Amino acid sequence: MAGNHDLAVLGVVDTSDFNLEAALATEWTRRELSDESRAFLTTLAPDSEREGVQAFHGSPLDPIWDYVLTLEGAQASLQATTAPVVLVGHSHVPLAIDDRLEGGHAVGGTHVELADRRWLLNPGSVGQPRDGDPRAAWLLDLDGRTASFRRVDYAVEETQAAMREAGLPAPLVERLAHGL
Repeated sequence: MAGNHDLAVLGVVDTSDFNLEAALATEWTRRELSDESRAFLTTLAPDSEREGVQAFHGSPLDPIWDYVLTLEGAQASLQATTAPVVLVGHSHVPLAIDDRLEGGHAVGGTHVELADRRWLLNPGSVGQPRDGDPRAAWLLDLDGRTASFRRVDYAVEETQAAMREAGLPAPLVERLAHGL
């Protein structure tokens, strides 16, 4: 799945829509990205579909830029789709909201049975969580008609040191420790 930063690295999205730190990180990535990785990014789209699942970097209303953070946003996304499971991202905040508009922020350990209802899910973010928990966030087992939200520690300090050494903007480095 291609996100706004991936598309900006490829020149598909203009970095004038980014904050200064994000634009600087995009420029760094453009310089550092291997030809092989760049070629891989060109194969990705901001939306995709497979049986029973529609996925969007943003939302079905705007696959690149839309943030789904509210029950109203979840409702609009569910109304614009037909799949039993709708995956969104962009906000970096894990969510589990069903078609009755029940649910919300999905902390690590949240387990959702997907049968009998439609669901909007956001797995969160592996490297830039934005929900106050700096651990990497991910989602497991959609095929089994369940969704398990997971969190795992990773070497935040090592990642921060590498980012500082690379000259990436300090606010991007610091936010990793806080998950904001």
